[in-house]
Amino acid sequence: MQKEVVDRLGLSYEILSDRDFALAGALSLPTFDFRGVKLHTRLVLAAEAGRIVKVFYPVFPPDRSAAEVLAWLER
Repeated sequence: MQKEVVDRLGLSYEILSDRDFALAGALSLPTFDFRGVKLHTRLVLAAEAGRIVKVFYPVFPPDRSAAEVLAWLER
């Protein structure tokens, strides 16, 4: 599924799924419950050579988050 999204959107980076919350648990990432369903809290992890080098959290204000991440990536 993630490869299809990367290909369809022409992304220059990989994305991952943490459906079982293994990564969230290992890294103590924030989650929340909505109507009895556990969900990931929105955040951005930037990685280089397999290491997390930047965390964008909280994602606020949401209308400026993408620009903030892009500015950091263009550094």
